[in-house]
Amino acid sequence: MLDDDERLARQEACWLIKEFGAEAPLYAAMKAEKAIEQKDFGRCARWKRILEILADSTPVSSATAKSAASKY
Repeated sequence: MLDDDERLARQEACWLIKEFGAEAPLYAAMKAEKAIEQKDFGRCARWKRILEILADSTPVSSATAKSAASKY
């Protein structure tokens, strides 16, 4: 069973894929970077988890997602 944080991260990842397609990992990486700049490490961790989900679930852009996730 998934906890609420994991469920929300998966929902966000699905929405990003629908909304941005192959660019979803880039959008998530930008959000993670903004969270770091604002020193909001909880939000950064959430976006990093979303990047990991995107890397595991999008075969077309998994290399892009994995490289973006590796930065954080």
